[in-house]
Formats: sequence, C-alpha cells, structure tokens
Amino acid sequence: MNTALKGLIVIASILTLQGCVLTKVVTVPMRIGGAIVSVVPVVGEPVDEAIDTVADGIDEIPI
Repeated sequence: MNTALKGLIVIASILTLQGCVLTKVVTVPMRIGGAIVSVVPVVGEPVDEAIDTVADGIDEIPI
C-alpha cells in the first residue's frame, strides 16, 4: 500500500511539472549558449539579450 501511494505521488508530480520541465529542457541550453556568447566583445551582449528574450518567451508558453 505504501509503495502504491509513493508511485501515485510520483506520477502526479510528473504530470504537474511536465510543462515546466519541458520548457526548462529547451531554455537552459539556450541561456548557457547566450552566456558563452556574451563574452565576445562588441556583439556578445546584444546576442545574449536576444537569446534571453526568446528563452523568456518560451518559458511563458502554457504547456
């Protein structure tokens, strides 16, 4: 009985966090790439800001 309850809690957590995890899987590599590009002189910062703006937009998608 205890194992079944734990399994039910895990499944409920996965279903609840599914959209959040999916968007993070996409946006975290984007943000890391933007941070790496930001060290390039002159063009790095605008590119990082553009990538960050797009990543914020993806995070707001209601999945």
